[in-house]
Amino acid sequence: MDFPILSVITFFPGIVGALLFFFPEDNKEQIRWTALLASLVTLVLSVMVYFTYDVDLGGYQMVDRFAWIPAVGINYIVAVDGMSLPMVLLTGIVLTTGVLISWGIDDRPREFFALLFLLAMGVWGVFVAQDMFTLFFFYEVAVFPMYLMIAMWGWKKTREYAAMKLTLFLVVGSLFALIGALAMYAESGLGTFDMFIIQEQAVFSERFQIIWFPFVFVGFIVLAGMFPFHNWSPVGHVAAPTAVSMFHAGVLMKLGAYAALRVGVVLLPEGAKFWMPYIVIAAFINVVYGSLIAMTRKDLKYMIGYSSVSHMGLVVLGLATLNELGLTGAGLQMFSHGAMTALFFSCIGMVYDRAHTRMIPELGGVMKKLPMVGVAFIIGGLVSMGMPLFSGFVAELPIFMGAWRAGVQGPDFIANYYAWIAIISALAIVITAAYIIRAVGSVFFGEIPEKIEADLTPIRWQDRTAIVILVVSLLALGFYPAWMDTVIKTGVDSVMAVLGA
Repeated sequence: MDFPILSVITFFPGIVGALLFFFPEDNKEQIRWTALLASLVTLVLSVMVYFTYDVDLGGYQMVDRFAWIPAVGINYIVAVDGMSLPMVLLTGIVLTTGVLISWGIDDRPREFFALLFLLAMGVWGVFVAQDMFTLFFFYEVAVFPMYLMIAMWGWKKTREYAAMKLTLFLVVGSLFALIGALAMYAESGLGTFDMFIIQEQAVFSERFQIIWFPFVFVGFIVLAGMFPFHNWSPVGHVAAPTAVSMFHAGVLMKLGAYAALRVGVVLLPEGAKFWMPYIVIAAFINVVYGSLIAMTRKDLKYMIGYSSVSHMGLVVLGLATLNELGLTGAGLQMFSHGAMTALFFSCIGMVYDRAHTRMIPELGGVMKKLPMVGVAFIIGGLVSMGMPLFSGFVAELPIFMGAWRAGVQGPDFIANYYAWIAIISALAIVITAAYIIRAVGSVFFGEIPEKIEADLTPIRWQDRTAIVILVVSLLALGFYPAWMDTVIKTGVDSVMAVLGA
């Protein structure tokens, strides 16, 4: 494709965000419709990118490049492969539904939507960047709007604290990753940040890779909420406005996992082989600890926030297997969890906007007044529990199988703990079922508390549309996973080739 569609889809949101500032502040309806139309354009472009990709050809496609700062080897290079393609599509889905869910924002909607589109530009830029400097540039672009949106439109009780905590964790993490990237730049001697060239031509010693892999991988994976650097994430979820929570859990956490794979595992494969048996322990703690904490939470947002930590642990567990099954499951889980958490937070936002509380004991009978919200939350719960015919099952099964295979193929089944980690981690499914069933029963069934009954007004058509888009995405992957599984496998094959398998 000669048309630079990846550059368009990356920079179009930034242009829209800048143009929104020229709209009259009091013309709020025009601002909302402009944001919606712009998000629909990006969604159409995302779908075009996804279905234009040639699965039979595989590899990186739709490459667009030019020399940015040639004196120091910095280039603007964008492309997609089987691992980044679902993330490009997911970002389009979450942006569009986030705009729909935010229709009721009346406090400075112009600035809110402008920052939301700037955030989307940063996220898309990371998913398509193939130059390390360009990737870090977009990475920081994605962090800055998050701080402002939480601090300005977040929950008043914790927004300043949450915004600062989130920003400090992510900036420090990216600093460590940047140090690792600069070490690769210097050690390669190639005078370029081009990841294609580094992957093909750089010869890093095993010692170098073992030393610098943790800087890159852990620096990025902080954004995925990996233990012990996870506690910024639930705090950020709770304080953020609904659309930002959707973006935070839906795509921003996947950005960290994707960058850790693309820069860490692919460029430093020997370092990955050395450190992954240790990183898998952190992933295991994420899965079990996150689910246990989620079960104790009475605030719906905190519950889903810690649930996200648990489910992102599964993504890291899949990456840590370094085999085809686990990596494929990680790719599927990133898309499934992204759409699922966007659905969860949108439902919670609809309930909170009306009932003015997220506390589970203070809610009840919501299904009677908001039946579509209740059904959507239940579907999200079934995905979270990994029920067959839902996307969670499709994603989690290969992760557990990949971890099991990594264990049984080891030198000693008893000594190699991968298989045992797979078994114990699977118990988190039972814990997940417990807190999801409790939340569904307490919030959506039973009697409606008298103090909130009059406030449970019907949801808008914008909310209904957002629910339909997210539910269809989840059910499509659950009922027919081949439409994404085959795409992800092309990206996994490239990673496996780098790993020598």
